Amino acid sequence: MKKKARNFFTPEQQEDLKLAIMDAELDTSGEVRIHIETRCPGEANDRAAHIFKLLSMDKTELHNGILFYLAIENRKFAVIGDSGINAMVDENFWQQIKGILIDNFAQGKFTEGLVISIGKVGLELKKYFPHQRDDVNELPDDLSFGDE
Repeated sequence: MKKKARNFFTPEQQEDLKLAIMDAELDTSGEVRIHIETRCPGEANDRAAHIFKLLSMDKTELHNGILFYLAIENRKFAVIGDSGINAMVDENFWQQIKGILIDNFAQGKFTEGLVISIGKVGLELKKYFPHQRDDVNELPDDLSFGDE
């Protein structure tokens, strides 16, 4: 039987990913989410953009949300950022993040690849969107799941 999105990561791995998100957001106003689906209807980037809006990630004050999207059965993923972060990072930044994910995913190191990538994203967010005194966590840090 094939794994469903909700069971792809063990509870311990899910906690590791949540902690990586919390750590990445520690010194920034940026927001990071992970969304996992069993299957991806269509192109991963298009689906990720749809999920980005469904999760209200396009409504952050500084438009500095980043979504890691995975479709496990189709073996597809995407990483997308909102307009605020896209305006700031080097054009090769997203390719570097995707390269880290591809290298780790090819070795079956899904949690490790995400943790490393989330850490790198957090460093970029801290450069351009430092934590403000009145900053609030605008989005949940838990993983979200689709098509259950």
